[in-house]
Amino acid sequence: MMRGLLCAVLMFCATSSYAQTLRVYNWKDYIDPAVLAGFERDSGIRVDYQTYTTAQELDEALQAGSAFDLVVPSHFQLQRLIGEGRLQALDLSKLRHYGNLDPKLVASLAGFSGAGRYMVPYLWSTVGLVVEREAVERALGEAAPPSWSLLFDAQYAQRLQACGMGWLDAPEETFSLWMNLQGKRLFEASPRRLADSGAQLASQAAALHALNNEAYIEDLASGRLCVAMAWSGHALLAASRRSTLEFLVPEEGALMTIDSWAIPRDAQQPELAYRFIDYMLQPNNARLNTLATRFYAPLRSDLPEMRELAQRAPALVPPASERRRLYFLEPLKAEQKRVIDQQWQAVKQQQRLRQPLSTELE
Repeated sequence: MMRGLLCAVLMFCATSSYAQTLRVYNWKDYIDPAVLAGFERDSGIRVDYQTYTTAQELDEALQAGSAFDLVVPSHFQLQRLIGEGRLQALDLSKLRHYGNLDPKLVASLAGFSGAGRYMVPYLWSTVGLVVEREAVERALGEAAPPSWSLLFDAQYAQRLQACGMGWLDAPEETFSLWMNLQGKRLFEASPRRLADSGAQLASQAAALHALNNEAYIEDLASGRLCVAMAWSGHALLAASRRSTLEFLVPEEGALMTIDSWAIPRDAQQPELAYRFIDYMLQPNNARLNTLATRFYAPLRSDLPEMRELAQRAPALVPPASERRRLYFLEPLKAEQKRVIDQQWQAVKQQQRLRQPLSTELE
């Protein structure tokens, strides 16, 4: 009997380092695996890490009551999730490294219905334009304008279709960029205007080779796309494999998005979530995470690790000239979101009618 008890004790000791489990739900390919492993090693906490590829998947998981301890909503989701009571207010005193955050980013998020009490910035990025300039100009027979019209103007789409065009599967972002090109603001749009915009977007969707948030990276890197809407980190990843790709903020401006750590209302291990967030706020971990994901760390630029990052990988730090042309995607009213989501299904249906391209750029 004593031998059995001893064996049980030894087995417990051998597994006690992972006696606790933290359930995390994050965007796919949005963390450095080495940093994640480092947290498990240093904390003795196992991370059940699951991923999604669209904001809608996170919405659905939270609505279904999935018991995640930590999630990563985008800033434009925060107001709605807070209003629905799906997130819990944070005790920032539990985060020893909170002071490392860029105060300007924190202040920007605080403007979204007091979101600063419910989230901690994780990574930020831009939604810009990726161009394979030589291929685009060959298809156009003229210089390529640094403009969203390359993706949204029918006269360009007709000529660029053969070399490959791509949009993100991101309805609110796409509607915002489309309306911004026309000098309009998405959050001011009436349901009727949104329906009209959706119909125009759907009429162009059949020209798209790609409408997704993941496979388009490989399409860019392998030359199946010559122009695409892209998140900055994905664009830089594709450009690291295909040096002729350019990522730019078009002359009309581009979207800025901040993804943040948030603890769901029904989290079972909130204390573990605080430990994980604080680990990610340590400057060296944030630096490594940016190098791996190519998305921007939200920390103060005067930290030694951030200065070293700017020197080592300047492409990962957007210049001030570009940041002045960035704008936030504003939170939408429920009726606006309903119309956009409905119209987006028609956009995706039209894109699915397209036959896949088999040729690659030379």
